[in-house]
Amino acid sequence: MDYIETIDWMIHKLPMFQRVGGAAYRGDLDNTVALLALIKQPQKKFRTVHIAGTNGKGSVSHLIASILQDAGYKTGLYTSPHLKDFRERIRINGEMIPHENVIAFIEKYRNDFEKMNLSFFEMTVGMAFEYFALEDVDIAVIETGMGGRLDSTNLITPLVSVITNIGLDHTQFLGETLAAIAAEKAGIIKENVPVVIGETQTGTTDVFSSKAEVMHATIVYADQQFSAKKLESTQQNIQIFDVWKNSQMYLERLEIPLLGYYQQKNIVTALCAVEQLKAFLKINDCNIREGVANVIRRTGLMGRWQILGRSPLIIADTGHNQDGIKEVVLQLKQLQYNHLHIVLGMVNDKNIDAILQLLPHTATYYFCKADIPRGLDAHLLAVKADEFGLRGEVFDSVWNAYYRARHIAKYDDIVFVGGSTFVVAEVV
Repeated sequence: MDYIETIDWMIHKLPMFQRVGGAAYRGDLDNTVALLALIKQPQKKFRTVHIAGTNGKGSVSHLIASILQDAGYKTGLYTSPHLKDFRERIRINGEMIPHENVIAFIEKYRNDFEKMNLSFFEMTVGMAFEYFALEDVDIAVIETGMGGRLDSTNLITPLVSVITNIGLDHTQFLGETLAAIAAEKAGIIKENVPVVIGETQTGTTDVFSSKAEVMHATIVYADQQFSAKKLESTQQNIQIFDVWKNSQMYLERLEIPLLGYYQQKNIVTALCAVEQLKAFLKINDCNIREGVANVIRRTGLMGRWQILGRSPLIIADTGHNQDGIKEVVLQLKQLQYNHLHIVLGMVNDKNIDAILQLLPHTATYYFCKADIPRGLDAHLLAVKADEFGLRGEVFDSVWNAYYRARHIAKYDDIVFVGGSTFVVAEVV
């Protein structure tokens, strides 16, 4: 098979949660254990940082990876889902895994995968681990897919574990309460491995502290040690923060090329994790400044309050759950514009009522469905949105909705694209 045929086989032969939802979810780690045994335990050949959480884990993963790169470490980065190219999930020093490595991995193990009935995510984790071992990385930043305890990535023993925050997402698998979801995320806390919790939240701190105590793991709450005060945003799409640690100045005028109100929380979590990593690795303030300032260029991060155009201002953001949309709406309220246009699509297994009730009534909506089986029918979305006073047109594709919004919007309007990672993926 060539690369296109290989990706097609992976998507259609192996269950992929991003496409089909719950049918791809596995309630145990048996397949991953068998897979890693088959490929000779590559995860034991390099050091790791493990990152879980409901929101922000992608940005935090990229920030940490970029800082480690600047410190001179050959750094692997495993994230999901991808936006454009499957290979975005597996990078070393920002470079995507080569086509030939994807092909070779599938060709080598294809018959075994079919017998094992692997999911897409399980197989992808194996591919990443084998590639990182083959390329002899110094360290790899590993983002969980969903949850933690039963996530396929949870067979590593990292230098540091990170849990960004807890929100009500994937409740059909992880639990209906913050405490229940926290218990699943806390599954990544390992024996004697320090853990960083990004946000102190009612209903979750007891869960994390209890698990850390049982595992004899040092626990640090990032927002209790660090704070970031935004000073300004430049015309070059850079946010500038003063960062404090234990009420003492830590870094003055730290520049981060990621827009969005929520990055204030992410930078605090990432820097706290880096402080823990200093016990194992050589990282200085210059590495932090340069790593943060160059995170997009070094890691290829996309879809986080990404500016796609100006006059009108066009913004895309992958926030897709209740907490993520809250942050998006808060950020939109801080902007000045004449009228807001929202290109909106969602997946069919989210609590869309909780999301729709957060969105502004004064915007014009362009309802659409991402080109995946999990996508919620645009007509059904429009009907449900109408119950919450959200009005607009229905379109047969994301691109047509996006094109119409751009055409209608005036120079001093804003076009926002979001509601689902997969909607954003079709326009960035």
